[in-house]
Amino acid sequence: MSEHLKVVVIGGGSSYTPELIEGLIMNYNEFPVTELCLVDIPAGEEKLTIVGQLARRMVEKAKLPMAVHLTTDRREALAGADFVTTQIRVGLLQARIWDETIPLQYGVIGQETTGPGGMMKALRTIPALLDICKDMEELCPDAWMLNFTNPAGMVTEAILKYTNIKTIGLCNSPISVYKWLQKLYDVPVEKMYAEFVGLNHLHWVTRIIVDGQSRLEELLGSGEAYTASNVPQLEWHPGFIRSLGAIPSYYLKYFYLQKEMLNNQQSASAQEGTRAEVVKRLEDELFELYKDPELSAKPSQLEKRGGAYYSEAAVRLMKSLYNDTRDIQTVNVRNQGILDFLPAEACIEVNCVVTKQGPIPLPVSVIPEAVKGLIHAVKSYERLAIDAAVTGDRGLALQALAHHPLVPSVNVAAPMLDEMLDKNKAFVPRFFEA
Repeated sequence: MSEHLKVVVIGGGSSYTPELIEGLIMNYNEFPVTELCLVDIPAGEEKLTIVGQLARRMVEKAKLPMAVHLTTDRREALAGADFVTTQIRVGLLQARIWDETIPLQYGVIGQETTGPGGMMKALRTIPALLDICKDMEELCPDAWMLNFTNPAGMVTEAILKYTNIKTIGLCNSPISVYKWLQKLYDVPVEKMYAEFVGLNHLHWVTRIIVDGQSRLEELLGSGEAYTASNVPQLEWHPGFIRSLGAIPSYYLKYFYLQKEMLNNQQSASAQEGTRAEVVKRLEDELFELYKDPELSAKPSQLEKRGGAYYSEAAVRLMKSLYNDTRDIQTVNVRNQGILDFLPAEACIEVNCVVTKQGPIPLPVSVIPEAVKGLIHAVKSYERLAIDAAVTGDRGLALQALAHHPLVPSVNVAAPMLDEMLDKNKAFVPRFFEA
């Protein structure tokens, strides 16, 4: 890998991109990107232009020798890339609205990465990512793909299973834990260690060491918890958390507080719209800000969008791979026996030592017995859904949905699946082939 790096951002017209640009600028001395290619589809060209012009202003203000290219020609951009990041949304926000609203009509959680909505996002997204990987195998076979596209764990597992591309799945949730701990204890992140067990958007924190002291027990008893703006702020049952012996990801509220979260979603949908509709309004506001020719920094309003610390996690991982720093990060990788109750090739979210050859998963010291069944059930659903996405097999898709813990009945799963596939027909053509 040369001293002059080429980074390609697939989905470069995303509202998240200015945060990534900020991270690249702040870390230029240790990660010298000289060529940045922002790529999007023709339908996203207007947003790509707006975001790209802001990116150029940010780089110009920083006085860095980083060329910013904008293109809808993916193959042209990928040629000779060192790192490729993905942040795409097949079907745009309209598809997310379907993901969130159709399940609610069947009395099921409607969420973009979890449950039926997450499965439909996977069915749309996995074929698109595999197509990108085919281009990478030809044009930049040694590049690293950092996948931020949700459902990140499923997409990453599909890439690992069906391509030869070096890929790592990434989520902002683990880094949010460290930000939460920093606020609580006012200790540098270098003096903290949190152990993660599980899958993407389905993990538990089972150890917390701050400045040499274990803090898990006091946090379990304090009622403190980390959360995110895109998940309803419902309180955990304190006795349940203490007896579990681990701090659940905020996404686990959809499983442990299913009834309450469903009620919350139905109420919010009726009053202010689904999360996707809220996000659409936020994005409209953000792009109006991005158009300002005087704007040359990431606006603070981007923090409301969700996905906080995205750039910090992404740039840190790229920087560690490039510099062989061997620090510990929480990413999505092949299981390789770390969780002995899952297949070796399953994708899990755990702590890894990051080397220039890639992440090396660390052994897990604590796996609460109570969480193994849920991890196994969700992973079984994920593996069925991945194969359904690749093959277009409706039977596999139905099996995946019917066995998801958030779906109450196969008689609910079947018509819901048909309706969701019909709505997404343009984006899942394999399910409609003769």
